[in-house]
Amino acid sequence: MSRILVTGGAGFIGSNLIKELINQGHQVISIDNYSTGSKINELKGAKYYELDILQIENLTEKIDLCFHLAARSSIQPSFNDSKDYFRVNVSGTIKVVNWAKKNKVKVVYAGSSSKHNNPSQSPYAMYKYLGEEICKLYRSIYSLDIEIARFYNVYGHNQSLNELHGNVIGIWLSKVKKGSPLPIVGSGENRRDFINVIDLVDGLIKIAFSNQKNIDAWELGTGVNHSINELFNMFNERFTCKSVYIPDQKGNPSLTLRKNNDMLSRLKWKPKDRLKDYIKNI
Repeated sequence: MSRILVTGGAGFIGSNLIKELINQGHQVISIDNYSTGSKINELKGAKYYELDILQIENLTEKIDLCFHLAARSSIQPSFNDSKDYFRVNVSGTIKVVNWAKKNKVKVVYAGSSSKHNNPSQSPYAMYKYLGEEICKLYRSIYSLDIEIARFYNVYGHNQSLNELHGNVIGIWLSKVKKGSPLPIVGSGENRRDFINVIDLVDGLIKIAFSNQKNIDAWELGTGVNHSINELFNMFNERFTCKSVYIPDQKGNPSLTLRKNNDMLSRLKWKPKDRLKDYIKNI
């Protein structure tokens, strides 16, 4: 049994991760500033602290392992709020790795598949890229035990329906509830590698407790992608809804797709393309 810290533990991915860690018998501590996380996501059996990521040094708990998930995680708001995105995603990550170095804590860092597109396309992509580079720097210079996990397009239980901070599936579920048309950005032919949070959490835990080391990053995607138009067809089949095409947006990548990664086979991690079944059963 390990004592595990999850930063951003009251959020979508963090709450799913904490649930599984508790099920596996670990002691779990969360820090979250609740800017996008919610008290509703708190789980019995975990300990929660309302702390900003820059306050991680105020934590007095003894920790063996840290999943660093706390981040500003949407592309479009980053253009108007780049200062806070830098504060959380860059300065916050520096705080975490310094704290981990001081306390000899292993870290699993939540990176982003935006690394595979041009990071200069948005403040979000650039700052997540810088977060990865900070982790690699501390691994190289200070021998910090740190693994990077690049997330693709995550969906599933507890996902945000906030239309400003959510992903396309969360935004569309919110629109369905309101009876509003589903916005399709650009031509709708942009393709996304959608991964269910069930598989993502399984991958994160396997990375954390494996003896395998990755000098770059673990690619947590399915290796299958769908166009936004295909996604709309799934929603339409389930909900019978209308669409509205809107102009393309800055920083919107044309494609996300996990590359073949031989390292993943060493984890014995086999994600599934669960998207159609998920939407069918919402």
